Amino acid sequence: MDKTNVFTNYNENDDVYASIDLAKSMPKSVFPAEERNPRNVFNAIRDELMLDGNSRQNLATFCQTWVDDEIRELMDLSIDKNMIDKDEYPQTAEIEARCVRMLADLWNSPTPETTLGCSTIGSSEAAMLGGLALKWQWRKKRAEQGLTADKPNLICGPVQICWHKFARYFDVELREIPLEGDRLIMSPEEVLKRVDENTIGVVPTLGVTFTCQYEPVKAVSDALDKLQNETGLDIPMHVDGASGGFLAPFCVPELEWDFRLPRVKSINTSGHKFGLAPLGAGWIVWREVSDLPEELIFNVNYLGGNMPTFALNFSRPGGQIVAQYYNFLRLGREGYAKIHNACYATAQYLAEEIGKIGPFEILFDGDSSKGIPALAWKLKDNAALGGYNLYDLADKLRSRGWQVPAYSMPAHREDLVIQRILVRHGVSYDLGCLLIDDIKRALDYFANHPVTHPLSEEEASGFNHG
Repeated sequence: MDKTNVFTNYNENDDVYASIDLAKSMPKSVFPAEERNPRNVFNAIRDELMLDGNSRQNLATFCQTWVDDEIRELMDLSIDKNMIDKDEYPQTAEIEARCVRMLADLWNSPTPETTLGCSTIGSSEAAMLGGLALKWQWRKKRAEQGLTADKPNLICGPVQICWHKFARYFDVELREIPLEGDRLIMSPEEVLKRVDENTIGVVPTLGVTFTCQYEPVKAVSDALDKLQNETGLDIPMHVDGASGGFLAPFCVPELEWDFRLPRVKSINTSGHKFGLAPLGAGWIVWREVSDLPEELIFNVNYLGGNMPTFALNFSRPGGQIVAQYYNFLRLGREGYAKIHNACYATAQYLAEEIGKIGPFEILFDGDSSKGIPALAWKLKDNAALGGYNLYDLADKLRSRGWQVPAYSMPAHREDLVIQRILVRHGVSYDLGCLLIDDIKRALDYFANHPVTHPLSEEEASGFNHG
């Protein structure tokens, strides 16, 4: 057979970069009319991917960027498994159920063998499912009391955008506690100022996105217990454990934040963050069966079987669930503790070294009892800056491949700009040393090449009017 014309203008002896395919730009907008040689297309796309940042140097992301070789093999074995089809893939369904029971046990559910939970595509979907359950439980209670249920509200501290989406999509008023002075997270006092009979729940975050701190779950629960004793108002809690749900049980097991507190009705977490699974793994577990309204569970006759389902997504890959189960079996409590404690040690080393450099004030130092393995800092108020700011430092570090984000804080503290590093599995002590060297080199560069920023309108106005 003459293989020369199998693909248009294709000669199998051509070097990839001497091929007709790669002699011009690949289609960007118009759907291509002709097929191409797979080797050439693969190389063209692989070359484009080089323009992405190196994920291992991305110290901004919470998501996992390093996995075992065994996980890659399990993902390959599961690439064709649609986890929603429990009739066709019953063992994948069983593995998901095992993971739910293991998480319920990890988080101290009083009924880990029988409580409900499910996997999701990520922690954002899991958070929305938790919020929906709170809203339905509150609405049912209001109906039983003959009261209106048209003005639900939810109390939270500085939260990830998924909670703003939940509030908008499902018509709930989000009462986000604004920051004030040095208080950069939720406090019991601020929660009590905002709760009322229309509050569907309070959502503390175990690992706030901005500063990486744990919000005081038990203190808030105790305050709500006292409120109920005084007023009869019974307000449930959902814990956003996107990060901390896979950290606190292993690194600070004495911390009470989970189902040991009866007021905590549900918990969401990201398997693809500190759960060490590949991207696309989230989980939600309810304290007991009665905490998930049965009206939210759909029984679907699908592909030969009757399946209960409660999710915003339907068809989903099964590989992430299988990989999560692998991690549970492979690591256990001991292995997770070793990995995460190593991350905490690196975070604390980085905080100590960055604090020594001079112009930086550490806001969070990676204390495992207070937050996730991370650190955050700001420029000292009296620092001799030489014109640069944290955005300039972040940009300069990008030239060496490091992604170390600088950003302003949420409402009422927009004036505070901070920089943050996430220390995940694979961010080693040695890499931390190299980063410290690059930060010092960047500051030396700014000292020799001062940065000039345009004057703000306010500054220009003051200058013009002398």
